[in-house]
Amino acid sequence: MTPNVPSFAELLQGAQRSAVHLEMRDTYAGQDSGGFAEYLRSGYANTDTTSPHWSRWRAMVTEATDRDVALRRARIVSEPVTDYIRYEHALTVANVDLGEEVRWLSRRQACEIALPGSDFWLFDQAGVLFNHFTGDGAWAEPRLTYTEEPAVVRLCSSAFEAVWERGVPHEKYTV
Repeated sequence: MTPNVPSFAELLQGAQRSAVHLEMRDTYAGQDSGGFAEYLRSGYANTDTTSPHWSRWRAMVTEATDRDVALRRARIVSEPVTDYIRYEHALTVANVDLGEEVRWLSRRQACEIALPGSDFWLFDQAGVLFNHFTGDGAWAEPRLTYTEEPAVVRLCSSAFEAVWERGVPHEKYTV
């Protein structure tokens, strides 16, 4: 793993064909900017992709999809889902509207898949950016590690594709 980790934005800007993301946690509480608390209070999730909340993500995704980079996201979730996953599901319409493809897979259906220990982004089947979290969903230090180690790239690619193949498209997955 490289000591100098490229940023997600740099890696996405450098992607030529694909960027895939595998999420395997049931909570990401440490990353939220208040939207989750609002969702718990009111049931409201900001899916307006023109709002300031989505501006940075919108710019990155639009730039990538304009270059024909395919963005796919797969989520392995425990069922019944946590409140946080329910919130993520509500938000996901915005990810799809911006050009991502998203699928969901019940954790029970992932038992026979070899999975890495952390969530990751895989860019062009060549480099893996791992995201590291604590047990309660806060960022751990270091937050990110990056590798182009061929065996790790193969593991992550295989894991993602197996989850993707079994996953349910967002528009058909209910929580």
